[in-house]
Amino acid sequence: MSAALPSQASEQQVGYRCPPESTRFKKGQSGNPKGRPKGSFNVSTLFTKTLREKVVINENGQRKTVTKLEAALKQLVNKAASGDLRAIMQLAGLARECEAKENLPEAQTQQIGELDQEVINGILQRFQDQSRLEKPETTSEADQV
Repeated sequence: MSAALPSQASEQQVGYRCPPESTRFKKGQSGNPKGRPKGSFNVSTLFTKTLREKVVINENGQRKTVTKLEAALKQLVNKAASGDLRAIMQLAGLARECEAKENLPEAQTQQIGELDQEVINGILQRFQDQSRLEKPETTSEADQV
């Protein structure tokens, strides 16, 4: 009887990092079967997709096809130009954000650009060294053909 107990204990060890076999994940079965379905979008993706949709607007008596974002910005600028204080404040805020984003990447790209340039130069140097080593072999093969 004592010989049967150790074999059963080794087969069904339960403890830290060893859950009972009945509660373990089955092969090929997800741990969260009712989770997010494949192909569903998050809010950010839907927002950008919606803003990129095309709409037809009348401008100076002519029909134009523009994105919804462009149409909304045109409306905001027109309201601000007509004197709507809320639209003026929103437009000023957008202008400040755009300026800040334009000025910020310039400083970062110069530093990153220098580092990237060093890496690119190193890679090009290795390729050139490698091609110099391979050239005599390729010319000798061409002479044989």
